Amino acid sequence: MPIPRIRLALRDWDHLVPLLTGRVRARGVALEIETREITPDVLAEPGLDGGETSFSRYALGRGDGDERLAGLPVFVMRGFRQRCVLVRNDSDLAAPRDLAGATIGLTGWPDSGNTWTRALLRAEGVDLSAIRWRVGPLAAGETGKDRLGARPLPANVRVADRSLIDGLADGAFDAVFTPFMPPEMFTGHSRFRHLYEDHRRAEKEYFARTGFVPGIHILALKREVADEHPWLPEVLQDAFEESKRVWLQRRRLLTDTTPWLLDELETQARLFGDDWMPYGAGANAAMVAAFCEELYEQGIAPRPIKAEEVFA
Repeated sequence: MPIPRIRLALRDWDHLVPLLTGRVRARGVALEIETREITPDVLAEPGLDGGETSFSRYALGRGDGDERLAGLPVFVMRGFRQRCVLVRNDSDLAAPRDLAGATIGLTGWPDSGNTWTRALLRAEGVDLSAIRWRVGPLAAGETGKDRLGARPLPANVRVADRSLIDGLADGAFDAVFTPFMPPEMFTGHSRFRHLYEDHRRAEKEYFARTGFVPGIHILALKREVADEHPWLPEVLQDAFEESKRVWLQRRRLLTDTTPWLLDELETQARLFGDDWMPYGAGANAAMVAAFCEELYEQGIAPRPIKAEEVFA
């Protein structure tokens, strides 16, 4: 029986390097991984069998009964969101509660990351419906991303008439939510700063309270591919797990990739244990349930989505 050839598209995350180089292989399958600059639209590409997809859009689809994708509890992108709130250097804003009634720019309305970031405000009692949300690209000229989703936008959400960087700089926005930092944040003369003065401390407190690092993107297969090869999801999850394990092992050996990576890795192990980005439905049950609750409470999902529906 011929070995099936499976083609996936993902961004080139560090923990995929062992798979990309062939150091780790998926058993019983000829796996091809194509790297992308932006998250692929798996359903729109006939040549793909699966790939990276937004956790939010996938969960919303499942809630609507859309089963065209079979999601795997392999969260290829995770990240704390406290670091993702930027304000101007001269701003007197210093905490999530200070954003009550503000005008906030963000890179996408239904996005997984921005949903988690809005949850920080909601946890502080901030009324999300009283905020003026403006959706647009971080920098002028950025394209290739669905920023609005398929559902009608709430009345307080509009398309921005400028980039988020420009709007924050000229005072049109009080803050912006962005998963990726503008280049000037890595210079000594940035016009912007993080809202959380010590976002690392805030993120440690968040982990101590919740027990997880928020999941943003997952691996998914087209339903017909999963149905044709019912053993494939387990094989892929095992391969991605092994790639992550080998990646961490190599990082611990080759620590000179940044000046203080060794200290980071030691701190990470003490705080999170062996794995800060676990795969599997059980290991992510609490995080998935919290995310589904936010989708409903923020008015993005029209009905509550049960966590067990997501990776059925």
